[in-house]
Amino acid sequence: FSFGLKAIALPHEFISGGLFGSAMLLFYQTNVFSLAFWYALVNIPVLLLGSFSLTHRLFFYSLYGMVITTVAAQFITMVVPIADPMLAAIAAGTVCGVGLAIMLRSLGSDGGLTIVAMVLHQKYNVKVGAFSLAFNVVLFLLAMFYMPMEKLLYSIVVVYVYSTILDYSMAIVNERKMVIIISDNSEKIAAEIMERMNKGVTYLYAKGAYTNRERHVILTVVQNYQLKRLEELVYTIDDKAFLIMANTYNVIGRGFAERKRY
Repeated sequence: FSFGLKAIALPHEFISGGLFGSAMLLFYQTNVFSLAFWYALVNIPVLLLGSFSLTHRLFFYSLYGMVITTVAAQFITMVVPIADPMLAAIAAGTVCGVGLAIMLRSLGSDGGLTIVAMVLHQKYNVKVGAFSLAFNVVLFLLAMFYMPMEKLLYSIVVVYVYSTILDYSMAIVNERKMVIIISDNSEKIAAEIMERMNKGVTYLYAKGAYTNRERHVILTVVQNYQLKRLEELVYTIDDKAFLIMANTYNVIGRGFAERKRY
């Protein structure tokens, strides 16, 4: 995340959203101290707020993430030589989005706006996404008075790209397929799924409205790359089987993700 902003966005004088974007705006306007210094400075009151409102585990995860982000922003000196500002905005947003996805998947955060959003959500039930959007709208409206319009618009591209990449990266990692299988050979299919694919199976007791027959309906969850294999397995046993496949996220349990404890 720091590399995307320091090595790509900073040379073009773009800003990002959140507190890092606020620090970048302060850095451009004052031209004193370093970007990392300003980022650490704006995080101090936020961390104090978090220390009174968040669990110790979540607070220290956020503190650790903020420190690493700050240190990286201080010592990264490389500049990626991208002359075209639109390409630079897209590249910065892509790198930052992947960095944020890694942080969030590792139970961490970069501190900053995430802490404020969590506190407001806990105390006043303010939606995290709504608060982040409102903050960024105010930040960019304020930046209009201090930045050329072209750079401001490129900065909006940076934020849009890294938000999109973040959502896409999290979806790729978390997405699973929930499959419902209706077949006259449900017992045989279930046995094959458990034996050959090592996946759990649950029977749903159902009754056909047209046939008035009771039967077992299979419910299982598989990884994306296993979907075609499951399809072949089912139709090898019963070519008249009925499959319903749907996307599902955050599957917690043995064989998938473990519960994240903060």
